[in-house]
Amino acid sequence: MTPLILAAETAEYPVAYTPADGVLVALGFLMVLSFMALIMTRRMTPMVALIVVPTIFGLIAGAGFGLGDMVIDAIGKMAPTAALLLFAIMYFGIMIDVGLFDPLIRVITRFLGDDPAKIVLGTAILAGAVSLDGDGSTTFIITTSAMLPLYLRLGMSPVVLTCVAGLMNGTLNIVPWGGPTIRAATALGLQPTDVFVPMIPSLLAGLVVSLAFAWFLGLSERKRLAGSVDTSKLGTPGVFGRLGGPALVRGAEPKPGAVASLRTGNVVTVRGGRDAVAAPQLVDVVDTAMADTMLDPNRATLRPKLIWFNLALTVAVMVLLVMDIFPLAFVFMVGAALALIVNFPKLRGQADEIVAHAPSIVGVVSMVLAAGVLVGVLNGTGMVTAMAAWITEVIPSSMGPFLAVITGVLSIPFTFFMSNDAFYFGILPVLAESAANYGIAPVEMARASITGQPVHLQSPLVPAILLLVSLAGVNLGDHHKKVLWRATVVSLVMLAVGVLVGAVPLLR
Repeated sequence: MTPLILAAETAEYPVAYTPADGVLVALGFLMVLSFMALIMTRRMTPMVALIVVPTIFGLIAGAGFGLGDMVIDAIGKMAPTAALLLFAIMYFGIMIDVGLFDPLIRVITRFLGDDPAKIVLGTAILAGAVSLDGDGSTTFIITTSAMLPLYLRLGMSPVVLTCVAGLMNGTLNIVPWGGPTIRAATALGLQPTDVFVPMIPSLLAGLVVSLAFAWFLGLSERKRLAGSVDTSKLGTPGVFGRLGGPALVRGAEPKPGAVASLRTGNVVTVRGGRDAVAAPQLVDVVDTAMADTMLDPNRATLRPKLIWFNLALTVAVMVLLVMDIFPLAFVFMVGAALALIVNFPKLRGQADEIVAHAPSIVGVVSMVLAAGVLVGVLNGTGMVTAMAAWITEVIPSSMGPFLAVITGVLSIPFTFFMSNDAFYFGILPVLAESAANYGIAPVEMARASITGQPVHLQSPLVPAILLLVSLAGVNLGDHHKKVLWRATVVSLVMLAVGVLVGAVPLLR
């Protein structure tokens, strides 16, 4: 849940808006909207759009030869995040290869069966449970590792997985140890518990709505698959493999003895007949972090005799992440190194394992670093500061008594377009100061400000969401098409419940 950079440390936020800032405000919003349009219409990959669009708008904004310094400065602050994602993908990829998660997958398969509706709901519950640790990257790695094989095996859409996981993680992002609640409390000189505890009913309502969305998405997947294949036979031992049925092409019947596997480029194939049947429409062409042979129960990389060592190592890594003794990137660096040494003691084995995960690592790390262009231009040209000043200026004084609710509504788009630091340290204090003139307490403003987090977590400025779509092989634009309106509904429900229970005042 850590933002790409601490924008509060790189910019001064004005409290007065000047007409000259209007150009920067317009350019800032137009830049973000252009980026979103290009990736959602699939005219550019996210990495290319993150580089090209901000570069053009930065030049228009007058950055000139200083544009390079802005970008490099932002990328420098992202280096720890890029290192974290690089070695986290490698570590969990190794654990998948050696079979650490195979027993968990078998348990989930037996418990959920082959019902897509139950699998999607199970995905939501798992993502919600893991999200309690407050870290989005860990949540998405574990959820994807456990659930993606089931989605691919049944021919379910991985976009449903990213949508459900993103919704649950975004809703639970308001827990005090998750980040935004601490930022809001710190910015206004409050205790995090005073902000969070009255918002528990809102959190519960958000979770209920997210689970409802998950169930209906699952029903939609069940209906779609029912019209293409006979899912009643999926998972039958001896017919479709020991770990479940293969990923199926819509409208294509599987051949007896077929086995599903992930190939380079994430094309799911069904082997066993004379001709292989490819299903590229089920998975994006972007590589995932899932190992090439992860669905094969007899893969050569399995290390069943080392499962207790690998489990102990993974538990140790998770404990160190929670204790926050060492930088997270360093924890995964050491964890990946130990995992390679013990599981693949020979030099050739270590090299092969590293190369096996190179495509997925390059994909996610390049996207994170490319986001440095967007963040660097937003901060370096002053677009973020101008946007922060503009939003406080356009609210008419007659709306002052409604500032708490207005802040909640504004938190939805603004925490999507900018980092949490920019919003909570730049905009919230100004809004809270204005609201105090109408008798609205700072703690009430802080509570309203955190209701936009379900949408914030879907922002391309959040490294965790880039990791999620990369792991699942999903295009970021496709993810946004499915998740953004649902996340907006969840945010509005949380705000409405906050008003109903009195945590957020409707009128003062």
